[in-house]
Amino acid sequence: MIVLGSNSEIAQAFVEKTLSASDQFSKIYLFTSNKETTEKFAKHLEVKYVQQSVIIELDLLQPIDYTTFDEIDSDLLFCATGYLGEGTEEGLYDNKNTEKIIDINYAKLIPVLNFFASKMERQRSGTMIVLSSVAGERGRQSNFIYGSAKAGLTAYLSGLRNYMFGKRVHVLTIKPGFMDTKMTEGLPLNPKLTSTPKQTAEGIYKAFKKGKNVAYVLPIWGVIMMVIRNIPEFIFKKLKF
Repeated sequence: MIVLGSNSEIAQAFVEKTLSASDQFSKIYLFTSNKETTEKFAKHLEVKYVQQSVIIELDLLQPIDYTTFDEIDSDLLFCATGYLGEGTEEGLYDNKNTEKIIDINYAKLIPVLNFFASKMERQRSGTMIVLSSVAGERGRQSNFIYGSAKAGLTAYLSGLRNYMFGKRVHVLTIKPGFMDTKMTEGLPLNPKLTSTPKQTAEGIYKAFKKGKNVAYVLPIWGVIMMVIRNIPEFIFKKLKF
């Protein structure tokens, strides 16, 4: 199993869900930009599940040597890589903030996903599970830079799924709504629309086992986004959210 963004609470909860469901892996490759934190999780997996893990440092904001990944193969890739960025007005016009949001959520992430997608294509098997966001379904003033990057990621995954259909590789796009994680700490989230990492992992695992193409973690988000997508633009641009 390959895990991109292995310090994410969602990624860790999903790994534990798959292991507790008796899914077996010869190794779990934990890609991380924070090795120290990941080592704690790897030790936890070793003690609780007798699961061997390999920690691989990956910083999307630095040049990547893909030859170091040549020996890594897996039938399952889980990607929870993401960066919300600064949501203040000052943050929206800060080019460094903008570049970081776009790089981590899309521009520098796509080549990594492509690399492992090509390996799955050659072996003619595998599933790629990638977290995008409901923010990518329509640009909103509160997070339009983040949303635009996620919109690009969603479109990429849709095209990749179409391309991989005849190659025995499945691509599952996950669109979480609000999630109670470190990334959203301090934000005023509606508890009825917010899922915990454990709930999110459970929903993703079910979608994975059912072979779904696109899944919302909480079904209510499918309804909410259908409404948002269909609001006429002359009305939508006046709304404050």
